[in-house]
Amino acid sequence: MVDEFVRNSDPEQLYSSTKTSMSSDTTSLSHCTSFSRLSFEFPTSSPEQTVALKPHRSSDSSFQVFRCSTNLNFRDFSLVRQIGSGDIGRVYLCRLRGAETEGRRLYAMKVVDNEVLAMKKKTQRAETERKIMRMLDHPFLPTLYAEFDASHFSCVVMEYCSGGDLHSLRHKQPQKRFSLSSARFYAAEVLVALEYLHMLGIIYRDLKPENVLVRSDGHIMLTDFDLSLCSDAIPAVESPDFSPDPDYSPRASRSLTPFSCISNRLFRSKKIQTIASNRLFVAEPVSARSCSFVGTHEYVAPEVASGRSHGNAVDWWAFGVFIYEMIYGRTPFAGVSNEATLRSIAKGPLSFPDHAPCGASEVHARDLISGLLNKDPNRRLGSKRGAADVKTHPFFKGLNFALIRSVTPPGVAGIKRQKTSPSRQQTAPFGIF
Repeated sequence: MVDEFVRNSDPEQLYSSTKTSMSSDTTSLSHCTSFSRLSFEFPTSSPEQTVALKPHRSSDSSFQVFRCSTNLNFRDFSLVRQIGSGDIGRVYLCRLRGAETEGRRLYAMKVVDNEVLAMKKKTQRAETERKIMRMLDHPFLPTLYAEFDASHFSCVVMEYCSGGDLHSLRHKQPQKRFSLSSARFYAAEVLVALEYLHMLGIIYRDLKPENVLVRSDGHIMLTDFDLSLCSDAIPAVESPDFSPDPDYSPRASRSLTPFSCISNRLFRSKKIQTIASNRLFVAEPVSARSCSFVGTHEYVAPEVASGRSHGNAVDWWAFGVFIYEMIYGRTPFAGVSNEATLRSIAKGPLSFPDHAPCGASEVHARDLISGLLNKDPNRRLGSKRGAADVKTHPFFKGLNFALIRSVTPPGVAGIKRQKTSPSRQQTAPFGIF
């Protein structure tokens, strides 16, 4: 049955990536140590326990349906249509068979051919993504509902995002770029998702608009973790004046507002009130290292483009490229070929459009992008304290990150669009995993 669907379904590109990731899997890891004076660790659990424990999904009826179901298999789902494809598998829109109410809910199912994975030597990449998805429990990251095997296929059921991806949505905007306010909103939600991943010791390594999906409610979901690097991180609370590097002075430290979602009235002790208002939450895998050549050409960091080892700072470089593209409708270092793009990333200067910034918000945006696109990973904004430093940049002033899920998403053109827009130059055949 799976073979029939994989052979005959017509592809739609809502879930397929229009820029493809390159990879060369030679990785070395070192454990991360925290710089903080006060640290804490989360209890560990088995993969099975992790799948079952999703606190932020406790009130989600869709998740409850899967929790109450045991031994799910391919026959428990009906496939509606194909919504994405790649060189090692396909993504289908599906429904869970059963009660009429449940049958109306839509999910996304990734169907991957294990024999093709083995032939292309990408089995480890698929295992890495499944391992990460079992760990995730966050509003801006996918929820793993079920996973099972059917013949030599592996199936993963997750959330379905009907709003498309930010790459296709950007192409629907006036001048193919988002307004500053919309770009700020999407950047903030991606930043929160990156912070959570880094807290788990996961370096994403494939941030790009194609991998930022939009749910029906307008909020985002970061997807595709096959290129991610798993390491260790120790979440910690630091004093804002405590720096792991005495020469490190982030430009974003001008206005620290940690724990802004928590009112001091919740703390009875004056001492605790003082501590809560003068601490930063830090969760950054600063010691993880890899020699893999992975990413999308327009988004890879200079250290990757130059063939050097890299760590967590590559995500903050990609975040800078992401914001630049959202605001200006193009990436800052794109060349006429992949080789030209990599040379520009490694050696070329950062430049902005010739027009003068139209207000303080764009001035702050350019300052933030400049800090994130520092070619020296040791001086790059976010490389030492991650999101704790990036969040405090003036570009995000007045934004309560802890309550961003309650903010009304921007109304952007094409939010219901089902097809992706024209692709950029590809780097390699795209794989769903």
